[in-house]
Amino acid sequence: MIRAFLSNLHGALAAITLVVYTLTLGVFLYLFIILRAVLRFPAARKRFHSAITEVAEVWMGGILWWMKTLHRTRWDIGDLGKLNPKGWYLITANHQSWADIFVLFKMYHRKIPLLKFFIKKALMRVPVAGQAWWALDFPFMQRHSKAYLERHPEKAGQDLEATKKACERFSKVPTSVMNFLEGTRFDQAKHDEQQSPYRHLLKPKAGGLAFTIAALGNKFSALTNVTIAYPAGAPSFWDLMCGRMREVIVKVEELPIPPHFTSGDYQNDASFREEFQAWVTQLWERKDRLLDEMLPSQGK
Repeated sequence: MIRAFLSNLHGALAAITLVVYTLTLGVFLYLFIILRAVLRFPAARKRFHSAITEVAEVWMGGILWWMKTLHRTRWDIGDLGKLNPKGWYLITANHQSWADIFVLFKMYHRKIPLLKFFIKKALMRVPVAGQAWWALDFPFMQRHSKAYLERHPEKAGQDLEATKKACERFSKVPTSVMNFLEGTRFDQAKHDEQQSPYRHLLKPKAGGLAFTIAALGNKFSALTNVTIAYPAGAPSFWDLMCGRMREVIVKVEELPIPPHFTSGDYQNDASFREEFQAWVTQLWERKDRLLDEMLPSQGK
């Protein structure tokens, strides 16, 4: 009883501190966004974009310091290889919790360019964070359901068009593109509804990855495949606030991208689309087997 009370008190204080910390940095964020909008000549826009990126890096750095100082998480992170803060990276991972984002930032913070996530458009309304994601050119996805697209087929290409536009911006400066191929966080209800053939994963969506490779493929030396496991079960955001993320295991592998994928037409070439989807399926089957090894008690 007392332990649960102290844990929830920790969470409440952490949440309040996070809000205050975010709003404080938000003052600088909005200032740089306004200055970038007013001073429209290229040198100034570039300088203020760098300033906005630094605000995001400082924000995440503070959160990582808090996690390191106050949490008792046991981390088991595989070799990340040689990293270049001025390179281009294409990263994919399985998605179980909001905690995944903090795990990825712990791995890569200031070691490679700021991670750019594909984000649900509804999250643009989140105070400060939503505007930061917009200012940092994060691609916003509509994530329409299959039933909605059947009623509104004209909306089917919106996410791919957003991916194209984002990749045009990403091609100009070193960028780390992070894509959760499942498109949403794993839970058993979604798994059952999809009739997913994987034990630990939802079905992957290959289109966004295909367009990213086609637009920026010559920038990437490989696909960085990250597999995240929580032996005690995926923590919720509240668990993270309360310091209840006990153990994280992460495996990282660099996989070659077939050279001809950079020139394929996923949208209009059916044979290429089938080949690309088969490649992603193999990637997901491999990840599912790896999760069996990482989570032996959950693999039966």
